[in-house]
Amino acid sequence: MKPRYLFAALLLACASASGQGGDPAGNVVYSQEASWMYIYGTPVKAEGRSYNFAPTFFVYPDGKLDADAAKALVASMDVQQVLDENFARIVVLSPVGEKYDEAADYAAFEALYNRTASGNLKIIGLGAGATFVNQVIAVRAGDQVAGIMTVDGKPAKLPKGFASGGVPAYVAGKGAAKAAAPYIAMDNAAHEAVRWSVDFEGGRPAAIGDVYVNPEEELLQVVVNPTEQSLARYFAEAWECVFRKNYRYNNYKHTYYEETALNKYGPYELEPYFTDWSELGVERIIVEQPTGYGPRAAEGPKYLWYEYWPTALLKDAPAQSVPMVVLLHGNRNDPRTQAETSGFIQLAAKEGFMAVEMEWQGNGDYAAMGLDGIETVIYQLLDKYPQLDPSRVYAEGLSAGSMTATSLGIRKSHVFAAVGGHSGGGGSTSYWNEATQKRGAVEMPYCSVFGTLDTVVPYIKPDRWRGNGYLNAWNTYEQMNGMEVVSEMDFNIDPVFAQPVRDRQIIRTNKGPGITIETGQLYKGDMPLIRLVAVIDYCHWNFVPTAQVMWDFFKMYRRDPETRKLIYLGR
Repeated sequence: MKPRYLFAALLLACASASGQGGDPAGNVVYSQEASWMYIYGTPVKAEGRSYNFAPTFFVYPDGKLDADAAKALVASMDVQQVLDENFARIVVLSPVGEKYDEAADYAAFEALYNRTASGNLKIIGLGAGATFVNQVIAVRAGDQVAGIMTVDGKPAKLPKGFASGGVPAYVAGKGAAKAAAPYIAMDNAAHEAVRWSVDFEGGRPAAIGDVYVNPEEELLQVVVNPTEQSLARYFAEAWECVFRKNYRYNNYKHTYYEETALNKYGPYELEPYFTDWSELGVERIIVEQPTGYGPRAAEGPKYLWYEYWPTALLKDAPAQSVPMVVLLHGNRNDPRTQAETSGFIQLAAKEGFMAVEMEWQGNGDYAAMGLDGIETVIYQLLDKYPQLDPSRVYAEGLSAGSMTATSLGIRKSHVFAAVGGHSGGGGSTSYWNEATQKRGAVEMPYCSVFGTLDTVVPYIKPDRWRGNGYLNAWNTYEQMNGMEVVSEMDFNIDPVFAQPVRDRQIIRTNKGPGITIETGQLYKGDMPLIRLVAVIDYCHWNFVPTAQVMWDFFKMYRRDPETRKLIYLGR
């Protein structure tokens, strides 16, 4: 297999030009066509990670390199396994001139950053390239980068009153302690009490050298290794101790995949990036099941789903003691999207439930399940695992998956104890008619999570709320639950929810300045059957802290497996 790397010694002119550019010596400097010849994993490749937030590495070498030298540098780093397992890509960027120039090389960085659109950008600097990364990129854009590794670089001098959202960093080689000091300040990090070993023998190291961690955000850390080692060893340590732990993206005041614009939207949010679920005490089981029968069934379409089990519950949980949460990805998303970006797998480990993400929509070799197929898989899981509790089955999804979860709560109300979704509503005449037929006889708790600045599935506005998808979903559940249907919105009553709600709460997070969650609930008597969760000024995607808010709502409910009646457990 050919290495997945790109070589780019960028000139400002060719950063925006089409076709190819070259330097006077005839070396290929930049090829727009070649720059996108990287490989992602696909939704139909069942093993490994999803392609969501696959890492991109920008490498700044010690000096100007030609293409052959860039290839040799990549080979010496021994990165191929990491690239293969994570669908990653790597770009080597020589200085624009003979030496690094702050203005020219930062402009080249910005141009490629905006084109690359990676939410998991890692930057590596070596020698003079490390100095450029330390003194320029880290200072001017560190809080929009998912991680930095520098070797033998000189330290930055932070301006007086400098403020940053911080950046995870691995700082190594000569003068590492001095070069690390500005990163420690940017991260507001404190020294860990234990100096961990650099020994790789016996398994993965916990960390290398001295470690500094932000007490409120463990992903903001600085690892300092002053020892002299090979470049391959430095990269392996940086990957294990810093790079593999997080990704970074920005969904505040814009949808992250619609525009990448350096320094336009402020610090990017840090989220965990798991390469090994066992670190959470979770086991992932991949199931590919033929949909047909007979001797040739295995050759036909299959169902695909991913089970995520806290290991202790998979092995030793008592019968009917473990809740199940069904996760549904968004439109044409990878079928691991919710597991890897919603926060529900971390919650499964913490709260003690099993999660299953289904390829409900169908893609490539895999068949669409539809609502009936989802129900069938749930019954198979309940039969397969006696420890699962049939009275505590829940569903949530993202975008189109949210709309599907909303549909499941209406059409398959006998299966679920509660449903919810993020960035998607739903509702149609058909669902309204079914809700009307069930009105008051069937109760289904519903949790609606949304960004107030979502433009993909827009949230209600004072001048634009009639026919809104979120409002349609709320009204349909109000109808089925036998509640008052509040179809007129009034933002004078509540500036976010535009109707009377109870239990109004504001939740502040550490995911970036200004990002808050506001919640309220709609009641039937003394029972809160609808929870509304607004992420203020957020757009179209999961917001990890809302997983806990949704789960706290879900776990107040069970559904009797015999009578199919809802049971409210209270708060």
